Amino acid sequence: MHFDLVDLRLFAAVAEARSITGGAAAANLALASASARIQGLEAAVGVALLKRGRRGVTLTAAGESLLGHARVVLHDVEALRSDMAAYASGTKASIVLLANTVGLSEHLPKALAAFLREHPQVSLEAEERESADIAQAIAAGSADIGFAAEHTLPETLDRFIFSEDRLVLVTAPRSDLASRRVIDFREVADRDFIGLTNATALQNHIGKYAARLGARLRYRAQMRDFDAMCQMVAAHVGVAIVPEVAARRCARSMPIALVRIRDSWANRKLAICFRDLKAMSRPAQQLVEHLRAAARG
Repeated sequence: MHFDLVDLRLFAAVAEARSITGGAAAANLALASASARIQGLEAAVGVALLKRGRRGVTLTAAGESLLGHARVVLHDVEALRSDMAAYASGTKASIVLLANTVGLSEHLPKALAAFLREHPQVSLEAEERESADIAQAIAAGSADIGFAAEHTLPETLDRFIFSEDRLVLVTAPRSDLASRRVIDFREVADRDFIGLTNATALQNHIGKYAARLGARLRYRAQMRDFDAMCQMVAAHVGVAIVPEVAARRCARSMPIALVRIRDSWANRKLAICFRDLKAMSRPAQQLVEHLRAAARG
């Protein structure tokens, strides 16, 4: 049974778009060519991979299985190309790391910078994702290492706790909330909020729990980072939900007050996760051990 990389990339694109037309566009193929390739792929495996409908396509059980394998193969091929290009340019290895918002902005930069200083032959590709998406990507083999909320990780992934992440409500010091030590999220769901941009993992995390309360948060402003958010709060524009580590850092230079959120979702353990340490490249193994040591320290 022969598999073509173009076919596998096309199939992954179609699965993501839930449309042959959308997948063809993403793969830079004409619709007729893409349709013929999908049909040829189904003929090669001897089973239907897609259920075609008026609103697009869905994957069959066989299609879901093929998609998982395709993602692993495509990741390995890209890793191969990246490694060869790195050798050609003098950079000898590349690691793909996925992390949630607070990981990239607060918890990881210092440890990653130290690792890269110690390993000048290694390059790092870091991308922000939601914790649940990170767990899926690591399980599928499309990234080397993940940094995610521990409760989102399946038992099949190896992990260790890197740090704890408590989300707190940040308010202006003269606000009616400033004297509170602890608060329920539902008590402030109707307030004016300062948030991060919609694309961030943390913003999506908070939005999901607001939706469970039947609320849709009202944002006066959406900023690019926690410092800008806290500056808006200090100016009495609204309240914000920010990781405690970032809020305490900002409180050293800004007039803001911190209030603990009682809801369980506001207290998270953050973990480094990976599929199989022994199967990883040597540089990726070294980064895992470096992060393990940083967590202990």
